[in-house]
Amino acid sequence: MRRFLQPLIAGLPAVLAAIVFAGLIAFVRPGFALDARTVEQLGFGESDDKVAAVAALVAAGDARALAVLEALAEGDLYTSGRQVLIIKGDAAHDAASDAAVTPVPEERDEVTVNNRLRREVAAAIAALSLASPDREARLAAAKALAGGAEPAMLPLIKKAAGKEADPLIKPMLEIIQATLELQEGSKETRLAAIRTLGASNNPNTKQLLLALLENKDGSAQDDDILIEAQRSLRAVEGRLAWGERIGQVFSGASLGSILLLAALGLAITYGLMGVINMAHGELIMIGAYATYVMQNLFRTYAPDWFNAYLIVAVPVAFAASAVVGMLLERSVIRFLYGRPLETLLATWGISLLLMQLVRNVFGAQNVQVENPAWMSGGVALLSNVVLPYNRIVIIGFALLVLLSVWLALTRTRLGLFVRGVTQNRAMASCMGVHTARVDTWCFGLGSGIAGLAGCALSQIGNVGPDLGQSYIVDSFMVVVLGGVGQLAGTVYAALGLGVVNKFLEAWSGAVLAKIMVLVFIIVFIQKRPQGLFALKGRFADG
Repeated sequence: MRRFLQPLIAGLPAVLAAIVFAGLIAFVRPGFALDARTVEQLGFGESDDKVAAVAALVAAGDARALAVLEALAEGDLYTSGRQVLIIKGDAAHDAASDAAVTPVPEERDEVTVNNRLRREVAAAIAALSLASPDREARLAAAKALAGGAEPAMLPLIKKAAGKEADPLIKPMLEIIQATLELQEGSKETRLAAIRTLGASNNPNTKQLLLALLENKDGSAQDDDILIEAQRSLRAVEGRLAWGERIGQVFSGASLGSILLLAALGLAITYGLMGVINMAHGELIMIGAYATYVMQNLFRTYAPDWFNAYLIVAVPVAFAASAVVGMLLERSVIRFLYGRPLETLLATWGISLLLMQLVRNVFGAQNVQVENPAWMSGGVALLSNVVLPYNRIVIIGFALLVLLSVWLALTRTRLGLFVRGVTQNRAMASCMGVHTARVDTWCFGLGSGIAGLAGCALSQIGNVGPDLGQSYIVDSFMVVVLGGVGQLAGTVYAALGLGVVNKFLEAWSGAVLAKIMVLVFIIVFIQKRPQGLFALKGRFADG
């Protein structure tokens, strides 16, 4: 008997330990039950008591707490007698134990939620959602907590940051953790939090470090903490400054690409043909309205293909402006070659006529052209630098149009005729070139490119009858600065003016920047009338 009981007695501690361990696991198992007093405080307490209960539920980190808080946020948390219930439809459950309650009490009161408690509950739900397996839910939770996490959430956030592997969410959680530790931690913890903030690209960290240095809470600050905060602030400001410079360069390139599209057609009609076309801005406007019409047609008759409307709108905008430009050349401008003042006055009158015609057809109010889905959003290069897709597409589109114009003028029969007529009209006519027809096609090409500019402009702003008036002066400035008849000069002038203008805007404001650019062009043209690139050869001598 003793030999039989001895092994059993020897193994008794292990058995008891296993039983105790299993009991502990069952006790702390997530979602099993919540503290009844905390739930009762959430249901029956005053405003401050409810806020304290929310903090206690977050600190517990129980999966059941998330369900209770979501029920409170959605208006599904009720009190009946001394019970706190979650009631959805015909089902009721005890908020603390999740036990089913039948029948559903008819006499019940909804737990009231004021604005303060609603904010606390939203932040608490976000903190508890950090453990969600869904990436989008964790990302939304991190963004919500970035606006204001409570110290009671620090353990959950620290745990979530340690487990998080997503390269976008993890830095956000580390910044939230550092922010909370900066408020509540020991000296060593605060120093580590400051270093974490100093390595961040988030612009909000600058404000946190500034508040620490300015000592807004009035607390005594340790010298080591202040020195580390100053060092981290300089590092953050340096990275933000580089981000701002990159953003300014991109904005300048974007503006330059728009100026290039607007001026490229004018470089042909004015630079190569010598025609001062004051209706060039209205040709841009016609291209923008052609894009608007195509958008509406696709939305009405082919909604499933709406995201492809812009691909069709590009040739339509080119053709619409080209046809108007060719009609303008054949009916008015062909009789005014060599008479620049009369051409200027005539085309100015035509521009007023076109604007009024558009007002009669489409109305005087601006219309909106929607970006396709593939042009919405942007690339977050840095935390303070977002490159919009529509601007990126426009830059690429401008380069594509530039390449197409260069190929058309240098590799096609029409381009050969245009260059021949430009350099020596009489000799080209003697060689059998129909110069009048070349003038018409050349003017149509320049007008069509203006339509492409309008198509691009419709993707970054509203379209209205006065759209072209904003770009006609800038277009002439680009052509004159680059050199009359020089496409390369037009490119350099457009991109240069765009970048310089954006840097000056950041320094002095939009109005002063415009004035300074205009003064610079006036002075430059006085010193170098031929522009950046001068024509060479027989045409220049003539």
